[in-house]
Amino acid sequence: MSEVFEGYERQYCEVSASLSRKCTAASALDGEKKKQRLSEIQSGVQEAESLIRKMDLEARSLQPSTKAGLLAKLREYKSDLNNLKSELKRISSPNARQATREELLESGMADTLAVSTDQRGRLMMTTERLNQSTDRIKESRRTMLETEDLGVSILQDLHQQRQSLLHAHTTLHGVDDNVGKSKKILSAMSKRMDRNNWIIGGIISALVVAILIILYFKYAH
Repeated sequence: MSEVFEGYERQYCEVSASLSRKCTAASALDGEKKKQRLSEIQSGVQEAESLIRKMDLEARSLQPSTKAGLLAKLREYKSDLNNLKSELKRISSPNARQATREELLESGMADTLAVSTDQRGRLMMTTERLNQSTDRIKESRRTMLETEDLGVSILQDLHQQRQSLLHAHTTLHGVDDNVGKSKKILSAMSKRMDRNNWIIGGIISALVVAILIILYFKYAH
């Protein structure tokens, strides 16, 4: 069902229930108080008509499968509104109380009022269901917001972990560079030691040869 239609429907049910109470109260009033109450009822009827029009436009803009059910409900609301208008007309007449008796006897108004009462009962039940639906929607939205906050928190944690990994990678890269430099230095030192060993070996060999030559000439004469 359309959330827009549900919103208008909820408002209409509340307005209808309020008008019913005001009509009942106005029947027992006289003079200026009654005029004031009738003026309030008339304003309420106009508001109800506006909500009916809005529901009708919204229902006709939906898919056929959804539209059919909403238009059926809308017909009940229009019937309820007509009953409210009839009630307003009745209590607005100069001899409202006498007229009520005559209408009840002549036109079977009692049955109409009973039907209207039954319709208002259904409207109240509909209002209750709509309120329950609204509560469920609010709960779902609250859960969604909590889930969104949890998701944001997880993303922040992942971002921090990524930064830590990038920092560790940079540090390891620096260590690799230092290890590479150390290898180069050790390699150079090893080459120098090898060269020095050859030089020392050559010097020792030369000294040995020189000593042997000296000894040879010394003992030859």
